[in-house]
Amino acid sequence: MSTNNASPDSQIEHATGLDESLHPKTDKDRTVKPKDYIFMWIGDGVNLGNMTLGASVIVAGVATLNIFQTILAALVAIAIISTVFALNDRLGYRKGIPYVVQLRMSFGVKGTVISSLLRGIPAIVWYGIQSWIGGTALNEIAKIITGGSFNNIFICFVALQLFQIVLSLFGFHAVKWVETIASVVFIVGLIYVFVILLSNYSAEITQNWVQAKGSWGLPFFGLIMVFLGNYAGIFVSAADYSRELKTGMSDKKRASLYFFPITLSYGFVIVIGAMLAAATGITNPALALPVVLNNDILAVAVSAFIVFTVIATNMVANIIPPVYVITMLTKLKYKTSAIITGLLALGAFPWLLIKESSATGLDMFILIYSAFLGPVISILLVDYYILRKQRVNVTDLYKEDGPFAGFNKAGLLAMLIGAAAAFIVVKLAWIIGVVVAGIAYYLLSKFAFTGSSFKKGTIFEK
Repeated sequence: MSTNNASPDSQIEHATGLDESLHPKTDKDRTVKPKDYIFMWIGDGVNLGNMTLGASVIVAGVATLNIFQTILAALVAIAIISTVFALNDRLGYRKGIPYVVQLRMSFGVKGTVISSLLRGIPAIVWYGIQSWIGGTALNEIAKIITGGSFNNIFICFVALQLFQIVLSLFGFHAVKWVETIASVVFIVGLIYVFVILLSNYSAEITQNWVQAKGSWGLPFFGLIMVFLGNYAGIFVSAADYSRELKTGMSDKKRASLYFFPITLSYGFVIVIGAMLAAATGITNPALALPVVLNNDILAVAVSAFIVFTVIATNMVANIIPPVYVITMLTKLKYKTSAIITGLLALGAFPWLLIKESSATGLDMFILIYSAFLGPVISILLVDYYILRKQRVNVTDLYKEDGPFAGFNKAGLLAMLIGAAAAFIVVKLAWIIGVVVAGIAYYLLSKFAFTGSSFKKGTIFEK
């Protein structure tokens, strides 16, 4: 089958009330080149949320995992992340459709309301968390510049959020140029911090992390699940990104566009996060970095770096997907939905989630929503690859009263079964949800709901 996406059928425009931002992307609409795509994922991986996850291996100055276990857990997670990305982005890449439309394939037009919120809500919360970290860094800059006369994180948070709302109005075009600039700056900055940590804090890092005995039990596998959970919302909506990528690439080459940048950025950031926590005992990187540098000029530079990482991460992971969800649910225009998304992030109370005492709670939040997103990604993959053999009539996906109208009982029930199983062992929620939901969806589709409209021949391409 050709990797080129089919031009959107003229029937789509008449069959849907959705904003044109959700219509299939044609070849001429796609402006993201492979190198831009690589820069985008580097920029996304270098973020303070990932650094905080790396710091979570150090609890109250005691390491639950040692350096080797931390790196191995990260590599296992990255391998799984890249594989799932490459599998789930294929429909969006070939047909140019976004995630919220892809969901209709497995959950139905009405059922998509539930499954799309499972992606949109965590993204909005992370939008707020990232912006609060950025506001903290912006406040550090203001304190240094004003000699300590200004000190108000909330005002900085609101100012940064308003700036991001304006930036988000430019859509994916803004993402491309922000990430290209940011990725180069990020890697240079991380290397500098890495050298400082090795030079000035090697004793603390060695004592608190390197020499730690660590655990190969549940904490090790639990950390892999946390790493996966952190990306669970992103790779479940892989179509939102691949639909922007220029056509003509093989599946293998496209998979490499995920693996190499995510390994470089995500792996490096996790290690530095653990090193920072081991050196300072502080799990909030925005507060730990100024302590490590202990120099006003450098502190301003690093704080500015943090603000930049926050903007870059939000542009990729936490703005586009929920904007599409709101656009689909409300039938509003893209820009209006972008403004609403930014305002909702303001009300996510991120200052409560990013407290020093909340590091464990943040991990739990990730594990809980990944317990639902794991089943969603599994259902999408089983449906597309096993049941439909990669054949989907895109025009039907846009018909409100077509073969995908209503609810797909098999999809919704399998998602609930998978999530329920995931909560049996919360620390392993993602993988349990994936396995159980995938099996449940296959069996329900084959044997329990074979008479539903989702099985009619009209959904298959001839």
